[in-house]
Formats: sequence, C-alpha cells, structure tokens
Amino acid sequence: MIKLSMHVDNWRHLDVPYEVPCRFAKEHGMEYVEFGTIDGDYFIEALGYSPHVPLHSDPMILKKYLDSMGLKVSQLDAAYPMSSPAGQHRGVGYTIRAIQFAKAIDCPCVDTTDGGRRPDGYTDDEVMVLIKQYYRVVLEWAERYGIVINVEPHGPYTTNPDTMERILTFYDSPYLRLNMDTGNTFIAGQDPVAFLKRFKDKVSHCHIKDVSAELAEAVRGGMTGIACSVAAIGEGVNAENIAGCIELLKDMNWDGWLSIECEAAPGKMEQSLEWLRKEIAR
Repeated sequence: MIKLSMHVDNWRHLDVPYEVPCRFAKEHGMEYVEFGTIDGDYFIEALGYSPHVPLHSDPMILKKYLDSMGLKVSQLDAAYPMSSPAGQHRGVGYTIRAIQFAKAIDCPCVDTTDGGRRPDGYTDDEVMVLIKQYYRVVLEWAERYGIVINVEPHGPYTTNPDTMERILTFYDSPYLRLNMDTGNTFIAGQDPVAFLKRFKDKVSHCHIKDVSAELAEAVRGGMTGIACSVAAIGEGVNAENIAGCIELLKDMNWDGWLSIECEAAPGKMEQSLEWLRKEIAR
C-alpha cells in the first residue's frame, strides 16, 4: 500500500521546532512523518529553531510525543556523505546512531547518500572502495537491528544509474534498499520514471519533489540534487514524471512511503497533499 509521509525539513527555513510540522501532519490527516537528524549539538535546534532531531536526545520522549499525536515515522534522514573520506570516521558513526534511534522509535528506515561532488584527490575507483566499506559496516548494524538502509540518489555517484546499481549490489542484503528521489534524479538530467523502473525491486521509500521551470532551466544536468522544491508537488515541470512514478508503483502493488519534500510556504504543502492524494487514488 502506498502511504503518505512528509519530511520535517520542509519547515527548516521557517525556523520552527518539529512540533510545528507534526501538528500540520495531524491536522491534515497524515499518519507518517520523516525526520532529519543531527549527530551532535546545534545551537539553532537547542533554541527551538530547527525541526531536526539530535541523535543523543532521548528517543522515548519523541516516541511518547508521536504516540500522543497519532503519528509514526517513515524514515530517519542521516545522509552524511558516504562518498567523502570523512564518511569513514564521521558518517559511519552517524548512521549507526541513527539505526539505534530508529529502532527505539519503531522507524523502519534510515536514509543515506553520497556527497554533492566528487572528493578532491580521489579517483572514482577509490571512492567506490570508501562507499563499499561504509555499507559493509553499517549493514552489520542494520541487519542486527532490523532497520533498512536506503540509498538516496543525490550526488554524482548515486544519480548515475550504473553507479547506483554497483552500490545496491555490493551486498546481497534485504536491508540495502533505495530511497527514490524524483527531484534529484530529474535535476541531474535523468528520467525519474526510467530510474525508478530500473530499481523497482529495490525501492522502499520515496522522496517526492517537483521542480520549478526556472530552476530546471538554470541547473538541470549541472547539479545532482536539491533540498526541497519551492514549487508545490504537481505544479512544476516534474509533475508528469511524478505521476508516472506513482503509476509504476501502483502497478507493482508497492508497499512503501511517498515522503513530500516541498518548502512549507503558505499553501504549498496543502496543494502538494491534495495533488498527491488525487494521483494515488486515480
């Protein structure tokens, strides 16, 4: 069954705590939210101006709050660039702590990805060695804890379908899956429907992003990812691709989450929800 979720990161630019997007989800009949995570302390979050969750905080406090709101978590976003040299000593620990936190709040998935650019001084073959070792370590934890590790197309390695296939087949594990992203694949110059079709047997979670005509004209093919869409889902130039991805998932009788990534400007999230619900029901 296709389930709707939304990323609390949509509210990041509004400088609000996670309670604000959670209230939106409850008021609009949603059952799931997706959280970004912080591995350490960030004074902005401590002052109440960030919707993301510190991994050193008590997960039971968050779980109690979510239970009181009738909400569940579709995924924790812990996407420290695993393609960077620092991924070996910072990203691995970050992801492990996210796995532990996810287990405590009954969240099924943790999101990972590569960096926005190739690291200086490393060949692509050397980077693939880093990536393979990163997943070797975190998958040991994921399998013990029963948490799916999703790979999101966001950088030069993961938005390239051939390289993504190498990453997803490094290890034969049901816990290594795909977090599809309609906006990142499109902005990287790929066909989102074709990308999803190639990895349809691996996808467990989706980020749904539209793209404005202005942004597509300015950077498509020159960037590999965007944080959130400024266009509501369904009103940008990626709407037809999103609709095609949803139809493909329906044909598969797919069981997973579509997580909205759209800046929470006035009316945009409401518009996105209405469009997606119609497409799912169509």
